[in-house]
Amino acid sequence: MSHHKLSQKIKNLALELGFSKIGITPAAYHSQDDEYLQTWIDKGRHATMDWVVRRKDERANIFEYYPQAKSVIVVGLNYYTGLSPKEDGIARFSNYAWGDDYHDLLKKKLYHLLGQLKSIDENLDGIACVDTSPVTEKAWAQRAGLGWIGKHTNLLTRDYSSWLFLGVLILNQELEYDKPYQDDMCGSCTACLDECPTDALVDAYQLDANKCISYLTIEHRGDIPEEFHDKLNNWIYGCDICQEVCPWSQKYSQVTKDPAFRPRSNINERSFEDWEKLTEEDFRVLFKKSAVKRTKYTGLKRNISLVDKNQFIDPS
Repeated sequence: MSHHKLSQKIKNLALELGFSKIGITPAAYHSQDDEYLQTWIDKGRHATMDWVVRRKDERANIFEYYPQAKSVIVVGLNYYTGLSPKEDGIARFSNYAWGDDYHDLLKKKLYHLLGQLKSIDENLDGIACVDTSPVTEKAWAQRAGLGWIGKHTNLLTRDYSSWLFLGVLILNQELEYDKPYQDDMCGSCTACLDECPTDALVDAYQLDANKCISYLTIEHRGDIPEEFHDKLNNWIYGCDICQEVCPWSQKYSQVTKDPAFRPRSNINERSFEDWEKLTEEDFRVLFKKSAVKRTKYTGLKRNISLVDKNQFIDPS
């Protein structure tokens, strides 16, 4: 099968599996990825996420991770729920955490796609990656033509804004490639920088995880520094502020059609008092097959205790 036909087949299969966007780019070493990552680490902006450092060489050079790499397929899966918890008067979870754990769903779809491709060509092989893999998925998505990196450091697209889970399929075969997305459509806008309550976006395209509410409420272990206690608002898991205030989100967000990402009613209906009374067993039941498990029971309870009751908006 020609590179053109196989590439078109891959794209059609990906869309049939429910992916929202797909692009293909050649595997290559990009020194700018290496330099950006090393500078970020040198400045300590990765905070306590030592797993970034441990696999830095693989993350910076795709051939260190998968030596047989020839092509990089990048897929995007829309997860936007359309829920506006601030108006509903509930504890705020990042949009991506309302439904099932995207790591499992995304990886399952990617390996299903890989299996279909292997049935077409027995010499074809590859590896499926989500954001737990040492791959700079946002940079690869830009090279594959999906969109551009916004000033909030997330991938932005003209059809789904930044509400996309990104997955990568690295193959050992050359394909037909898409043109990289060259335009930076952020222009002079600084909404994400202006509205971040902790100033985690220290400059355009520069995130300091030490100050990021998402990092503090999910990845950080132990006590959250006191300077951020009054800035969490009602975020008890993650934060979407920089995405919500983006003009592209206000114009191009689409509610996901995937039922796996729809909000769980047993989470949305809980009052603040219910969250205060959350037991470890409640946590296991409520967040079964959920990304919220990442912060663990102790982490979520810590976050709940820091959110002042008066910060919740009473819908009545």
